[in-house]
Amino acid sequence: MSIYCGREFNPQDIQAIRELIEHHPRMRRAELSRQLCELFSWIRPNGQLKDMTCRVALLRMQADGLITLPASQMTRTRSRAHFPPTPATDAQAMLVWPVHELSALTLRPPAGTAASRLWNEYIARYHYLGYTPMSGSQLRYNVFAGEQLVALLSFGASAWKLAARERFIGWQEPQRHRNLQLVVNNARFLILPWIQSKGLASKILGLAARQLPVDWHRRYGYSPVLLETFVESQRHRGTCYKAANWTHIGQTAGRGKKCPVHDAIIPVKDIWLYPLRKDFRTALCR
Repeated sequence: MSIYCGREFNPQDIQAIRELIEHHPRMRRAELSRQLCELFSWIRPNGQLKDMTCRVALLRMQADGLITLPASQMTRTRSRAHFPPTPATDAQAMLVWPVHELSALTLRPPAGTAASRLWNEYIARYHYLGYTPMSGSQLRYNVFAGEQLVALLSFGASAWKLAARERFIGWQEPQRHRNLQLVVNNARFLILPWIQSKGLASKILGLAARQLPVDWHRRYGYSPVLLETFVESQRHRGTCYKAANWTHIGQTAGRGKKCPVHDAIIPVKDIWLYPLRKDFRTALCR
């Protein structure tokens, strides 16, 4: 039994993939992943195929020597997304009012291509980690005080494995494979540099914790039960997460995904969790 992208594939499944590729050697990889999702009933709770997840799984199977995919039909290498700064994201006048003196806060997903690119540009320009495209289920927000943009944040797929998180939840491997999608990662959180509003960050986190489950269910057909995030301890202390009642449960190992060595090769980060419902452990350990 092999596990890819949270799904178990037995020898019969692998053989079925090989036969589909053998019978359709000219099939595009995108169509192959869609057919396999239908064959294995690999779908999201909202009924959509998990075709992008399947495509990642197929690439990993090929890397492990289990299958040989049809040749890619892309004629050129896809260039890395780049969002150079424009006047649209230039710094504005300083805002130093405390959060209780600001206009009402709202979280709004960027609507349309132009708004999406602008969100990416802000993150690329002002977030210390820069812009990195997210794969899989995700939500991005612009945060407004009245009609003034004050912050941006995003949520996406959780980390595949975290020893401290697994201990905190108390689940076993089969439960983690089945229910990991119920954990959502706060991938980016940016208060714009010219916004110096005391209490703003924790207020935004509180709003996000209430709004995200509703928006996520509307888009993907299910509601997450736990949020996670990582804070680079040498840069930040996670004060706003603590103020928003997130729980610090430990640190990452600093090895990254599928790292072949045991020494830390990337910055160690603090792990913070926020349950979205009281029975989150029951839901995750089903």
